[in-house]
Amino acid sequence: MKKSLPRYLAISVVFISIFSFCHRPASKNGTTINLFNGKDLIGWHVDVPAMDTDKSLKSPFLVRDNQLISMGVPQGHLITDAVYHDYIIDAEYRFVDSPGNCGILVHASTPRILYKMFPKSLECQMMYQNAGDFWCIGEDISVPDMEKRRGPKENWGVTEGKGRRIINLTDGSEKPLGEWNHMKIECRGNSVKVWVNDTLVNAGTNCTASKGQIAVQAEGAQVAFRKLTLTSL
Repeated sequence: MKKSLPRYLAISVVFISIFSFCHRPASKNGTTINLFNGKDLIGWHVDVPAMDTDKSLKSPFLVRDNQLISMGVPQGHLITDAVYHDYIIDAEYRFVDSPGNCGILVHASTPRILYKMFPKSLECQMMYQNAGDFWCIGEDISVPDMEKRRGPKENWGVTEGKGRRIINLTDGSEKPLGEWNHMKIECRGNSVKVWVNDTLVNAGTNCTASKGQIAVQAEGAQVAFRKLTLTSL
């Protein structure tokens, strides 16, 4: 008769399997996966602080017509269960009703470290007419012409009240309101590059993180995503 594993060993194997799944690399080099499958939010979890105390609130993230919709309110984040490193994100998005704010966060980790809302991360901004800005949220990054693009050095920081915004390189890269935009984000080691509609709009090095979860924001405006893929490097 085949012997079974002792109880403590079986439990250990289960935990190791779970840990390996949640902390996997993007996958084999060149492989592309759908972060959003067009049907449901499997592989993601919602972090919306207001929902902790008001059970009547509904998640601002839903699937409609095979698109991922961020309704904007209540504000919070949709976060991947898995951790990734060395990858390219391709996102096709548009503001549905009116211009507003949204973003994709890379290298996300500790939840709610900023304003009791934002996870530790580097934000690649999607805000209308500001797409491609970096916002430092507990993590930092360096770009050329830092003082010109971030303000006086003595104000720099990654917490509330500090100079966390790094302005993008171009104006006019976004399409007219309501049309679909393509944002490409490349995370390679400690460097991050962002393109909007095939124009390089930001590039940074010496990022203080090189891996983490990926998050989509609900930040006041309704935004639709019809594509959200990740290609390993």
